[in-house]
Amino acid sequence: MEEWFRLSEDEALSQLQASRSGLDCAEVIKRREQYGQNTLIKAERKSAFQVFLDQFKDLLVIILIIAAVISMISGDVESTGVIFAVLLLNAILGTVENQKAEKSLDSLMALSAPVATVLREGKVQEILSAEVVPGDILLLEAGDMVAADGRILENYSLLVNESSLTGESVNVEKRTGKLREEKVPLAEQSNMVFSGSLVAAGRAIVLVTGIGMNTEIGRIASLMNDTGEKKTPLQVSLDQFGSRLAAAILLVCLLVFGLSIYRRMPVLDSLMFAVALAVAAIPEALSSIVTIVQAMGTQKMARENAIIKDLKAVESLGCVSVICSDKTGTLTQNRMTVQQVFVNNRLYPPELLNPELPVHKYLLYDAVLNNDSTYREGKLLGDPTEAALLQMAERAGAEEEVIKSHYPRLGEIPFDSQRKLMSTLHRIEGKNILFTKGAQDVLLPRITHIWTSEGVRPIREGDRQALMEQNLDFSAQGLRVLTFVCREVKDDEVLAEQSEDGYILLGLAAMMDPPRPETKTAVMNARRAGIRPVMITGDHKVTASAIAEKIGILGEGDLAVSGPELDDMSEEELNRKLEKISVYARVSPEHKIRIVRSWQKKGHIVAMTGDGVNDAPALKQADIGVAMGKMGTEVSKDASAMILTDDNFATIIKAVANGRNVYRNIRNAIKFLLSGNMAGILCVLYTSLKGLPVPFAPVHLLFINLLTDSLPAIAIGMEKAEADLLAQKPRNPKEGILTKRFVFQLLFQGALIAVCTMSAYATGLVTGSEAAASTMAFSTLTLARLFHGFNCRSSHSILKIGLKSNLWSIMAFEAGTILLAAVLFIPGLHTFFYVADLSGRQFVTIFIFAFIPTLVIQAIKTIRESLY
Repeated sequence: MEEWFRLSEDEALSQLQASRSGLDCAEVIKRREQYGQNTLIKAERKSAFQVFLDQFKDLLVIILIIAAVISMISGDVESTGVIFAVLLLNAILGTVENQKAEKSLDSLMALSAPVATVLREGKVQEILSAEVVPGDILLLEAGDMVAADGRILENYSLLVNESSLTGESVNVEKRTGKLREEKVPLAEQSNMVFSGSLVAAGRAIVLVTGIGMNTEIGRIASLMNDTGEKKTPLQVSLDQFGSRLAAAILLVCLLVFGLSIYRRMPVLDSLMFAVALAVAAIPEALSSIVTIVQAMGTQKMARENAIIKDLKAVESLGCVSVICSDKTGTLTQNRMTVQQVFVNNRLYPPELLNPELPVHKYLLYDAVLNNDSTYREGKLLGDPTEAALLQMAERAGAEEEVIKSHYPRLGEIPFDSQRKLMSTLHRIEGKNILFTKGAQDVLLPRITHIWTSEGVRPIREGDRQALMEQNLDFSAQGLRVLTFVCREVKDDEVLAEQSEDGYILLGLAAMMDPPRPETKTAVMNARRAGIRPVMITGDHKVTASAIAEKIGILGEGDLAVSGPELDDMSEEELNRKLEKISVYARVSPEHKIRIVRSWQKKGHIVAMTGDGVNDAPALKQADIGVAMGKMGTEVSKDASAMILTDDNFATIIKAVANGRNVYRNIRNAIKFLLSGNMAGILCVLYTSLKGLPVPFAPVHLLFINLLTDSLPAIAIGMEKAEADLLAQKPRNPKEGILTKRFVFQLLFQGALIAVCTMSAYATGLVTGSEAAASTMAFSTLTLARLFHGFNCRSSHSILKIGLKSNLWSIMAFEAGTILLAAVLFIPGLHTFFYVADLSGRQFVTIFIFAFIPTLVIQAIKTIRESLY
């Protein structure tokens, strides 16, 4: 984009071949053809049908489809119907989740003004904002939404709220004249206005310099179009696991099929063996279980002020190692507050000001009377700085309404960004008093006297020196300083800018947006959890550094970097300094994305907070985008994965703890499902190698995988967090689910269940028929996996965590047992599930063999705990 802020008004007009009276109709048509409409362009998205078809590209899904087709050929209609129903349900769920994700640009478009007032051919016209072209003369008044980016030609006390673009809530004072600096951050381009910002006060005449995608908001839209959806660490792990499992299943199925053909089994029977193995191996309910456990995690987080929009984000929180946080409203309270007052060479907190002392009283009069903010229906309305002064007076015991009613405003010289002063005239104690507040560098040369406890006396050089030193001290702490002065005005004196001289010094007020009380503890907890907090803000470096130091983000040896300084850094230099930089100030949307990507390149999982439109691309780029629920724009909320309803940094740390617990529970649920499936695989493999009949019909395995296994897995997902969760380091996102220890546990526990299941199967073959043996194998495997749910709740034994600490697991066991009993004892279900009638002795055998794996696993855990 052109650096329009560096051009004078006439140079900008010349560059765009425009005039102050506006464009003519022919030129407007020509430019509309050249530049297009003043609208944002959406990136192309997949249709819902394309997304639906994508759900069937997974290798495990393809294997199940093949299994269903073979079942259909063999005449097993029940198994075919169940498999296709499961696949269809998973595809619908995946499509719905995907379609909910891409909303951000729709909200960006809502920020465009519907109409704009322009000057064309010397006449004022109201047009649709989409029809604005570069070179148009835009007329802005209070309450208008700015329709395009523009260079200010004439300024009449214009105040613009650019919080959606810069992230800072203080209204920006605008002016005319060119800026000479080569690099000026967006927040400091005082002679420019930007599309999507709101005119808070005043008016201006503006030359349109950019429309549509060539505006600042359009640049943000482009960044969002270029930023794709990121897979969570769990998704990456599950994808790796799924591809490896699919490859292993295909290999084993081919092996089993080959062995069966070698033994001269009929081709259809050989295929059914392979189908049984595939159905046994694939955890059909895994996707649904993971979704349900994540959903339960979101409900818990919602109760703790963290709304999770994207379920997949829940477990990502568990391995967050960097939190890039906005300052205003997240780490701070988002309201200016007077911290200290300097009067008579002494520092006071506002509540210790004494309205009975003359100098204190007049300083409070200055703060209240020379102020356009006011209370209305219990709410404080107006500029944040002036609102802070009213609160200061209130804390000192001065009542705004009483003071303003006693001493009405007789005249005023409004605030001007070039003068940096505001003055109002009042009749007090029989005298006309001019109260002025403003910047010290402007007022200090105009001060002739100082008001002390002994009265008014001429100011001395030592007083000036003390004043400057105190101002420097306040500034070093990141405090914003206002100087208060007054003077008597003669009855016949005409109030003008020349009146702002010959003042009596009353004092200084130092204010800031203070940190939230709980932020320091939250930052400390983040560091204890192995998470690096980083502040990224649009505020000044000094202010940001002071806040960061107070709350523990900026420590000894850490660096604070401004946006222009970041621009001057090469990728190598940033990579070298990255882990030392704790504060980034005066940053742009590109800077935020660059910072997030730099941490991600180092292998970190990054959470990013934000509330403005300018934050949206970085929120989308981050692994976890966190938007503010109270102060956040709709764009930032749509681009994020999590929304804080209390806009509080401390809530993120709570969410991280919940995320870690959700991941642990998901991992335990996966262990439960896969160890059970491993048992089924080993059983089918064993019977195939031994040339025995198939122990399970596909419908048996589907019954176990979809019904009786689902309930304990969900119950495992509801296990409470362990006490030391935040004391642990974030898990390595590159570490997959299938670690050596995890695989060993799967094989050992699966083999244990398989041995007991095959023992029951062998007993059935000896004491009954093939149908009885198959029923005993099915029943033992089902019941053993129900018992196994208690083993997978934790790495600790049941004796340590307590059987009743998770009542859901007990209810899941009871429900699963009832479902199994229904299949075994209701005659109408025998045909559908291919089960035979069993004797009481056979039922006792089933129970004993089903309970043995749990007995062994719990004994091992108890012994290990006693040793360590």
